[in-house]
Amino acid sequence: MYYERILDLRTALKQKSCFLFGPRATGKSLLIKKKLPEAIIFDLLDSDVYGRFLRRPRQLGEEVKNHELVVIDEIQKIPAILDEVHRLIENEGKKFLLTGSSARKVKRGGANLLAGRARSREFFPLVSAEITDFDLIKYVNYGGLPLVYLSDTPAEDLADYANTYLKEEIQAEALVRRIDHFAKFMDVIGLTSGKELNLAGVASDSGVPPRTVAAFIEVLKDTLLAFELEPFAKTKKRKFSARTKLYMFDVGVANHLAARKQLVPKNEQFGDAFEHFIIQEVRALLSLRGIDEKLFYWRSNGHEVDLIVGNRLAVEIKSSENISERHLKGLLAFKEEGLCAEYAIVSRDPVDRQIGAVNAYYYKTFLKKILEG
Repeated sequence: MYYERILDLRTALKQKSCFLFGPRATGKSLLIKKKLPEAIIFDLLDSDVYGRFLRRPRQLGEEVKNHELVVIDEIQKIPAILDEVHRLIENEGKKFLLTGSSARKVKRGGANLLAGRARSREFFPLVSAEITDFDLIKYVNYGGLPLVYLSDTPAEDLADYANTYLKEEIQAEALVRRIDHFAKFMDVIGLTSGKELNLAGVASDSGVPPRTVAAFIEVLKDTLLAFELEPFAKTKKRKFSARTKLYMFDVGVANHLAARKQLVPKNEQFGDAFEHFIIQEVRALLSLRGIDEKLFYWRSNGHEVDLIVGNRLAVEIKSSENISERHLKGLLAFKEEGLCAEYAIVSRDPVDRQIGAVNAYYYKTFLKKILEG
């Protein structure tokens, strides 16, 4: 089964070439084959393709003479080939789509990022709007990687993905020196996903030095396997927490790393995973729409707002099916600062309504609002 993806590659490529970065197995290659059938595709995971371009990058120009649109998959494998790509764009007017799972390695390889001649887009796991038969419980448990969500054995496939890519592929890309330290770090980091990041605590629990933990977190972010929510620092009436929160790129991956299984509504772990799902979706939907908004959270003296989108929207996220005033304490405390245009609570309560100055949204209504603007 194939789910139609929101990202319109033709529109992205209309004016200039494009980098498309995203974790492995998010569906980049399949999308390209479906939407750009006329393109010639070079997969650098293919050892023959990799070998010939590694030895002689200029051969790319010889092989694309009769093609206007060229796709190079896993561009981070040979960063030096970007010089030839640059030449072909400038001198021959070729259009390129360059995909990868690590912008970090492209930059570390000393390669230019085409000096503004290519835009960058990010690709994500499936979002709920792309899944025609969306199952919230399944997604909150196993996440949105296509090979996992479509599987008859999602738990096993999620474990395979985590064990092969998150550890072995990181080693294969030579992004960390001590894979044993990285494995210990990954065993702990899943438990911190969605929580305030305490480097000393992660270091103590994993037995990995704090400086190494900090470096590993940068690797996760640079390979798009994790992202941070920074604390919202503009409040004046209340002192705020200054720690960032770290989230894995996919709620299913976070669940696997934290050994959270068979999550059902009304337990605390389901609530944490539902919150992760909503934040993951908002981040993806804004990016897919081409909207560059910073995402924050806020915590002060026992009050918390789970997600703040720029200066325009503050969101509390609850997995409850019955929202009332008692769920609004954090939002109302934050509202006293008068810094956002809208205050909302998002939940599994199916009745959209206004509770005082707060808009209460069913999660499907809210995500549609984010997608459509």
